[in-house]
Amino acid sequence: YLPRPIPEEALERIVQAGRASGSSRNRQPWRFIVVTDRTILRDLRTFVFRPANLEGCAAAVVVVLTNPRAQFDAGRTAQNMMLAAWTLGIGSCPNTPSEEAAMQARLNIPAEMSIPTVLSLGYPAPGEPRPRADADPAAKLGRINRLPLQELVFGETYGGSTAGE
Repeated sequence: YLPRPIPEEALERIVQAGRASGSSRNRQPWRFIVVTDRTILRDLRTFVFRPANLEGCAAAVVVVLTNPRAQFDAGRTAQNMMLAAWTLGIGSCPNTPSEEAAMQARLNIPAEMSIPTVLSLGYPAPGEPRPRADADPAAKLGRINRLPLQELVFGETYGGSTAGE
C-alpha cells in the first residue's frame, strides 16, 4: 500500500456499502470497527494469519458478528465493502483472525461476539492491481485461471445440462 491516508468520506462510503448488505431475515448481525490508529493496526497484525496483509495499510475494518452463526452474512458485508473500496481506487484484503480472543480483548469486543474477518484497506502501491476506468471484465475472465462455466453450472439437477445445451 502507499503511505497515504484514506479520507473519512471514503471510509464512510465503504462501511455504508457494508451496512447496505443483505442479511438473513434482515437481522444485520454485523458491527464494524474502523481502525486507522497506527499502534492499533500494528497490534492487529499479531492476531491474523497473514500479518503482511495489514502491513502498511491505511485502515482496517474489523467485521464483528453479534451472532457468530451468521458467517454467510459476514461474507456478504465484507464483499460489499471490498467492492465499494475498489470503486474508490482503494485496495483491500480480507484477513482471518488467528487469535480471536486476543483481538477481542484488544478491541473491547464482548466475548459472545465473533470476528470473522478483518479487511485491510489502502491505496495500491505502484505495480499492484488497481481499478481502471477502461477495465474489460470479459478480457479479465479470459486471463484468469478458473474452471470453465460449463463445468460449474448445471441445469435443474447436479450434472444436468446447462441452459442452451
